[in-house]
Amino acid sequence: MDRLFSILVSIPAILLAFTCHEFAHAKVADMLGDKTPRFQGRLTFNPIKHLDPLGTLLILIVGFGWAKPVQTNPSAYKNYYMDDLKVSLAGPLTNLVLAFIGYICYKVVIILQVQSGIVPGTIIIVLINMIYAVFTINTMLFVFNLLPLPGLDGFAVLRDLKPKFFYKISDSIYKYQMIIIILIIVGGSKIIRIPINYLQDGIATLGNGILSIFF
Repeated sequence: MDRLFSILVSIPAILLAFTCHEFAHAKVADMLGDKTPRFQGRLTFNPIKHLDPLGTLLILIVGFGWAKPVQTNPSAYKNYYMDDLKVSLAGPLTNLVLAFIGYICYKVVIILQVQSGIVPGTIIIVLINMIYAVFTINTMLFVFNLLPLPGLDGFAVLRDLKPKFFYKISDSIYKYQMIIIILIIVGGSKIIRIPINYLQDGIATLGNGILSIFF
């Protein structure tokens, strides 16, 4: 029952995280001159346009997943590598901002609830868990998407920052990408949790510092 509850309250956060992540890619690409996302209908906040069935299922089951990647045409940019880097980072940075907002909202609700002295009912408990899921899911997506694996933003970031090094190792990465992804899903989650936990602690420290000014 606890697992089912956790899945249900995380669904709105997943939809928000995936939609905003992919919209950010599409919007920045469009602003930099690539109209491919616009022609493909990706400049929208409609979650259906951005969801990948397998990636959505996996994030519900194992805690790691992905949305449908936005297709871009870097040749349309004025500055190939720099503009492509901006597009690649737009998604993860959007998740980082959402994670911070989610934590602030979560703490504000908790503080107001405690100050009210009223025992929280079912609706408040569900609301608190839904907001907290925005924080946790977006921190996960920020870290996961920066892994240098095909299909993830980190792969494009590596290509844009270190193109010569990228092309030296890209064949090996493509060759073993499925094995790497399976290892991450099966046994690598504990390793990925390390930077996720550090990131969450950092956001919490910053958020608590800001909130201490007002409460």
